[in-house]
Amino acid sequence: MRFDPTPEALAERLAAIDPAQYARTRNFVDGAVTRLSPWITHGFIELPHLVESLKARFPPESLHKLLEELAWREFFHHVWRTRGTAILKDLGPAPWKGDYAQEVPGDVLTASTGVPAIDATVRQLHGTGWIHNHPRLWLASYLVHVRKVHWRAGADWMVGHLLDGDLASNHLSWQWVAGTFSTKPYLFNAENVAKYAPALASPGTIIDATYEALGLRAATQPDAGPEPRRPDPTEAPPLHPEAPGIRRSAIPPRFASGKCVALIHPWCLGEVPPADECLAVFHAPFHERYRWSERRFAFVAARMRSMTGQEPWFGDVKALVKMNKGVRFVTIATMNTGYAKAFEEPHVVAGSVKRFLPDPGEPCGSFSRFRKIVGGLAQNA
Repeated sequence: MRFDPTPEALAERLAAIDPAQYARTRNFVDGAVTRLSPWITHGFIELPHLVESLKARFPPESLHKLLEELAWREFFHHVWRTRGTAILKDLGPAPWKGDYAQEVPGDVLTASTGVPAIDATVRQLHGTGWIHNHPRLWLASYLVHVRKVHWRAGADWMVGHLLDGDLASNHLSWQWVAGTFSTKPYLFNAENVAKYAPALASPGTIIDATYEALGLRAATQPDAGPEPRRPDPTEAPPLHPEAPGIRRSAIPPRFASGKCVALIHPWCLGEVPPADECLAVFHAPFHERYRWSERRFAFVAARMRSMTGQEPWFGDVKALVKMNKGVRFVTIATMNTGYAKAFEEPHVVAGSVKRFLPDPGEPCGSFSRFRKIVGGLAQNA
């Protein structure tokens, strides 16, 4: 499974989309899902452009399921815009009143829990930077409800390895699984795994139970620990604060006064805005808080190099902007912590991210409410 950070790879992925097959098979781990998410997250393509291209190729009735999944992304970003950094904390009460662990257990990191569905998912996450949505939910549910790990610890770990890691979609999905952003926690069992991923069937393990039993465990039982019989651990890849080829410096670059400089950050990897010069940047404080894998840094940095013809700079972007007050910076807005603050300076022009659904005129705490307000997907797409 390859994810090349190029427009050509994106075009190939777009050409392979089959909405009818997607609708029929998307819940199966080997189903015809698009795998477009790394390019969407990092701004290679905007959602309105993607939707228009789909509408031009396929009949509207075949697109409903695919557009609904894109609408979930729009909903998560709506919550991020309205709640801000509150999405990084419990939005509601957790089902278990005990203390959740603040770190992911070592047996999970080394894919040696003894639950095949979990271990295979971790190996794929570490090996490719992408996993199907169903195993994402299984892994989150296992960590929170069986191993009693706080969702935030799991979400921060996963977002660092995912090539499509997005704070809104990832962290709110973890909260949805945990039950702090939903009416009830998400649970799964061995029967569910056997249905959607037969190769990962996990009979005789802690998840081989009824939903009633798993719900009771989620609400009342402490960490179940790994299985008594489990595989030898694999090496857990470290999360690196930077990837090879990134210029790390405490001294921001200086530009001549009066210049227009395009700032290319990790979430605007489509086209370079018109400018006299361009600079690709990683905001160091953000990446020291949300630590990425070397694989994810390499994916983003490779695209940055092809856009700018130079190595990206790793440092304090806010200090860079403040030091160059006589420069007009142009970029694309982002809500990611640190980047957003840096772009609030008056000499920074940050274009808005285009959406394919209208933003509701009121905060929506549920997808159903969001859908009801924005209207039918077919009309608004």
